[in-house]
Amino acid sequence: MHVSRSAAWAASSVTRTVLTEIIDGARRAAAAEARKKLIPGDLLSAIDRNVELEVGAKWYDHSPTFQGLTGVLYDAEGVIVPSRKRSRSRKPSAVVGAHRFEAGVKKLLWSQGATAVPAMVRDLDGIASVFLTDLARDAAMVVREGGVKRFGTVTLVMAGEPAPPPFLKDSLRAPYARRGDGRTIGRDDILAATTMQLFGGNLRQRALTEAREATQNTSAG
Repeated sequence: MHVSRSAAWAASSVTRTVLTEIIDGARRAAAAEARKKLIPGDLLSAIDRNVELEVGAKWYDHSPTFQGLTGVLYDAEGVIVPSRKRSRSRKPSAVVGAHRFEAGVKKLLWSQGATAVPAMVRDLDGIASVFLTDLARDAAMVVREGGVKRFGTVTLVMAGEPAPPPFLKDSLRAPYARRGDGRTIGRDDILAATTMQLFGGNLRQRALTEAREATQNTSAG
């Protein structure tokens, strides 16, 4: 499929928003231990504190940071299923090409006044690569199916706290019926895919808002 310029900008904006939130959560975890340099443990703490940050989950199977955290699998006979080994396939994938985001991740860390050990940079690279790949996949599905046929939302609420009011503005609760040809991914297709990738909380709303702002001077196609 073709990808419009505004769609590429929107996807970049959404990914940047997600990574910024992850880095911010990791910084708070590091600050609690009087550290300035981020380590993989800070990433785990950030995700543990905010489930909205649990994105790019396919990366977890490939990173030592997440080993042992996804549980042990058993087959029908009760025998432990060995963990999946890395493939040497030449087929391009988000995991194989994760390093492509290293420069952008380092620039984003610098803009947030943070530094990170190489292993942390590697994990941020991988999460960004897998998340962007999943976003593109869902956007392509939206184009093929002519929109989002069914849509739900998830609201995260702490025990004992009242539920927040529903979003009235910029919400995509209703099914999204796309317009345009069936060969080009547009900005609105990326926005619809974002609602499928992110929970219905503050992160999703901020990602949608910032993506719209980033593309306001371009066509929605």
